[in-house]
Amino acid sequence: MEAVGIICEYNPLHNGHIYHIEQTKKLFPGKAIVLVLNGYFLERGEVSILSKENKTKLALIYGVDLVVELPFIFGSQSADIFADAAIKILGYLGVTSIVFGSETNDIKTLEKVALIQEDDKYNEQVKELLASGINYPTALAKALNILENVFNPNDLLGISYIKAIYKNKLNIKPISIKRTNSYHDLEDNSHIISASNIRNRLKNNEDISNYVPRKTLKLIEDISLDDLFLFIKYKILTDNELNKYLTVDEGIENRLKEKIVEAKSLNEFILSIKTKRYTYNKISRMLVHILIGLPKEINKLASIEYIKILGFNKRGREYLHNLKEDLEISLIPIPNTFQYKYELIASLVYSLISKNNILSYEKSNKPIFFE
Repeated sequence: MEAVGIICEYNPLHNGHIYHIEQTKKLFPGKAIVLVLNGYFLERGEVSILSKENKTKLALIYGVDLVVELPFIFGSQSADIFADAAIKILGYLGVTSIVFGSETNDIKTLEKVALIQEDDKYNEQVKELLASGINYPTALAKALNILENVFNPNDLLGISYIKAIYKNKLNIKPISIKRTNSYHDLEDNSHIISASNIRNRLKNNEDISNYVPRKTLKLIEDISLDDLFLFIKYKILTDNELNKYLTVDEGIENRLKEKIVEAKSLNEFILSIKTKRYTYNKISRMLVHILIGLPKEINKLASIEYIKILGFNKRGREYLHNLKEDLEISLIPIPNTFQYKYELIASLVYSLISKNNILSYEKSNKPIFFE
């Protein structure tokens, strides 16, 4: 049996994600769908409004065959690191194709850009442009001398997936499907809207029942990183070595300590620090790393040391059974690893604001079986 991979955060799982799964099934009939799922804290520095357990259950209900974990230490970082870890996991699991949403749906252009980004001269130019205060998508476009509008969020992530495939020399074919909405559009009222749009509507106490399945609606929690603001504030006020944490660079710890004193909310705090170089998402990620205590050297110290199975159905179980003889990595969590340590800390912090029994689920290490 062959498998096709998808990589998602499901914050929350909505109609667009179901469309993604259904289109993947149409493209690859008979193949197992393997999902690499991000958990409690996400790539843009957000808190998941669905627990990892509930996201797994929903994924299985709506057609995924095997769900595995994207570890916190990689899933809470920038797109390239997020993508590299997820692609490596799919590679370990023998996946031969990956399907992702794309604004342009132009796989040849995305592959071309991914190849160019391997060039040292190009990377130096991007660094210089970033240092001048230009944001990442614009820096990419200027360095490549192509239109800026090529680089929307899902295209950028797709490029990162392709780069990771090349870098790790994996036999995984990238396939894109046309994204039907814009990540930045917070006003769209169509059947499929972005997760950002949905979260914005939730914040404004608007009805989202037209945009997510009923099963999702019942499991969503009204939580955000703002609910952890006092913990973040305490950590910044009392820790005199903030620069030891991942993404706390270039003396920004002094600005954090200066602005946190009078800040009354997370949003107010982030906006007081935000610049062209330090975007809202970048600062949010930084605050998550400070909160969890993720050290600056984590990317040198840590690797994917095991793959945690979150859930499967009969097809997924069969795929795993056939794969086990050729696996070069453990499918059982290994306690004395950075991967395990920080996943547990992330779950402990998430449990402070979630009504779900996070710790019991996390420590059980028991995959969900969906018949």
